[in-house]
Amino acid sequence: MEKLSFRNVRNGIVATENPLCSDIGVDILKKKGSSVDAVIAAALCIGVTNSYSSGLGGGGFMVIRDASGASTFIDFREEAPSRAHAHMYDKDPLRAQFGGLAVGVPGEVRGFEEAHKRYGKLPWKRLFEPSIKLSRDGWAVEETLEQRVAYARNLVLNNTAFREVFAPNGNLVRKGDVVKRPNLAKSLEAIGKEGPDVFYEGWIAENLVATTKANGGILAMEDMKRYRAKVEPALIGRYRGRKVITTPLPTSGPVLLSILNIMEGFPLPSEGRNALNWHRLMEAYKFAYAQRTFYGDPVDPVYRNISEIARKFMRKQMADEDRARLDDDITHPIEYYHPQFAGREDHGTAHISVLGPDGMAVSLTTTVNLLFGAQVMDRATGIILNDEMDDFSIPNVTNAFGLPPSPYNYIHPHKRPLSSCIPTIVEKDGEVELIVGASGGSRIITSVAQAMFDVLDYDMDVWQAVGDKRAHHQLFPNLVALEDGFREEWAEGLEKRNHTIWRLPKNFPSSGVEAIQRLPDGTLKGASDFRKGGQAAGF
Repeated sequence: MEKLSFRNVRNGIVATENPLCSDIGVDILKKKGSSVDAVIAAALCIGVTNSYSSGLGGGGFMVIRDASGASTFIDFREEAPSRAHAHMYDKDPLRAQFGGLAVGVPGEVRGFEEAHKRYGKLPWKRLFEPSIKLSRDGWAVEETLEQRVAYARNLVLNNTAFREVFAPNGNLVRKGDVVKRPNLAKSLEAIGKEGPDVFYEGWIAENLVATTKANGGILAMEDMKRYRAKVEPALIGRYRGRKVITTPLPTSGPVLLSILNIMEGFPLPSEGRNALNWHRLMEAYKFAYAQRTFYGDPVDPVYRNISEIARKFMRKQMADEDRARLDDDITHPIEYYHPQFAGREDHGTAHISVLGPDGMAVSLTTTVNLLFGAQVMDRATGIILNDEMDDFSIPNVTNAFGLPPSPYNYIHPHKRPLSSCIPTIVEKDGEVELIVGASGGSRIITSVAQAMFDVLDYDMDVWQAVGDKRAHHQLFPNLVALEDGFREEWAEGLEKRNHTIWRLPKNFPSSGVEAIQRLPDGTLKGASDFRKGGQAAGF
């Protein structure tokens, strides 16, 4: 196993992409904080140490299952500013990825506020203290941060705000160097003391809006003031008698349930892992990703039937029909799976799973999208802003397979873009069995699904499942991406069924899965992905 860390404990466990942040979450649990307190504190830490993928300038999704079994979904996805419109990137689609015009209204702080109001035990201010100290005193650069800074070399060296943090002496930070973020510490301290309104209506908001506008954006103070997190029922599915608690649109929870529904019809536990079942899984991915092209935010003012479309696709009857069309001997061209629109690929994220002594389970995925978001840092606050507008579909940009962009995911004011995030909790016989989620853009869905099948069908420990070599298919392009080390006989079996294979380089950036498993005797196992330098912690 490649540097995969895990914990076997009895009380509580936190799995994140950075061991510092896992420890902070566990410390909150030890101080009688709730699981939501722990996930907020850990996420704030990730926003400091792993700011290339998440932070205060982004947004995300949280699914919570309390000790009674009741579940809640909190949507704090970034949304389009009031002046946004479908054709704003017609002249230059790259402006959806870089610069101020790429910035959506950040939702993370409001999301944490809503979760804390409902489930918090410790004072709001207490959750910020570890990350304030970390930002002010500094922390040692780990390998993953060194790599991400190297990928963004030109940005870091040519942008004053980024250079002050990640190349303070004129050279990119390396593993072992100490990074400090004093301006971010001031922002965290203000939000902790004064509350979220300082972020959305006070001096922090004013600075973020000014910096966004200076970089060509349209974010306004009115957009910040009107932003609210959405609280809704979680999306519930069933898999082999288990209850699957996941997230509704605009996440890809419906895509995950479609995959589970299709695969439920195959005897995976008795047949085990073989080339045929890998082929079936790739086909299930292709059917589900074709469905995903019809998805978007249900608040869309034109396409008001998005939720009904999702309900249709998630029905067991639809899975039966897809399974009947699934050919065990061969895969098919893209059109066989009936997509009508092109899929939109999203990018970087961070995931945290928590199960506390209070019996509360939390699965949280947060993001700023691409590497360092819009590559805009507000110097005064130290906050890196998202480029979540890139997750919307852009009219007239036809993909390489001749399919038009999905109108279900076009930009409208105050709409939220479709996301691959699927924080998920699995319950068996009334008890939490598995908490799982992932980072990694469009690879999130397949990484989470594979980890679930490994644990639920193939009797793997959660640490084996997280470390398992992965196979990914997202329909566009029509090929299977295999991680280095994927078993050759299975790869050959896929090739014999006419799959085009893309063998990923050894250090190819991949998704990072963070998972917690509860065994029948109450033992908790937590695994954080070696691919992103994660480490679970517990007690």
